[in-house]
Amino acid sequence: MSQIFAIFVTVFLAELGDKTQLATVLFASENKTSPWLVFAAAAAALVLSTAIAVVLGTAAEKYLVKIPLKLIAGIGFILIGAWTVYGHFKGV
Repeated sequence: MSQIFAIFVTVFLAELGDKTQLATVLFASENKTSPWLVFAAAAAALVLSTAIAVVLGTAAEKYLVKIPLKLIAGIGFILIGAWTVYGHFKGV
């Protein structure tokens, strides 16, 4: 149960305020579209993209056992953050 909670919290926090959520807010703010339709479409898209990630991760598991993926992902996020901060100050 703790693994499910950790996965839920990690994905939930990662999705807060990202571009996907902002796009969903914009779709929901249009009067032409039903909020339930926006919810269903956004939820289906998230489920499908997660399913693809799980399938690819499961298939790649045997090839990536010796590669420190958490370290690589962490360094990648740090680089993206540094690039974002640099872009902010460069634009000033």
